[in-house]
Amino acid sequence: MGRIDNHVILGDAPPRRKVAITVDGEPLEAFEGEMIAAALWSAGKKDLRYTKKNNQPRGIYCGIGRCTDCVMIVDGIPNIRTCKTPVREGMIIKTQKGLGEWEGGGLNEKS
Repeated sequence: MGRIDNHVILGDAPPRRKVAITVDGEPLEAFEGEMIAAALWSAGKKDLRYTKKNNQPRGIYCGIGRCTDCVMIVDGIPNIRTCKTPVREGMIIKTQKGLGEWEGGGLNEKS
């Protein structure tokens, strides 16, 4: 895939710091501050979640945080809209199946 480094109107992309994230157990390099969905799209990963009822793949649809097609599990929290969540060093991202499940540390967990 690739990223747009030079745009006809916006010009050159500013310098960005590369960071390491993990997606479905695999390491991936991304740019700090870019949206998770953009980083995944650039890496060729377009199926971000699977629907509950029919297990159909979903990816980027609106790209502005109004729908839920791009939701994934990010750092153990389900239903994170990846089109408007910026990448940061060390994120652990997982493809969401259905409604997603909390991966520990939930509000109802007793200390």
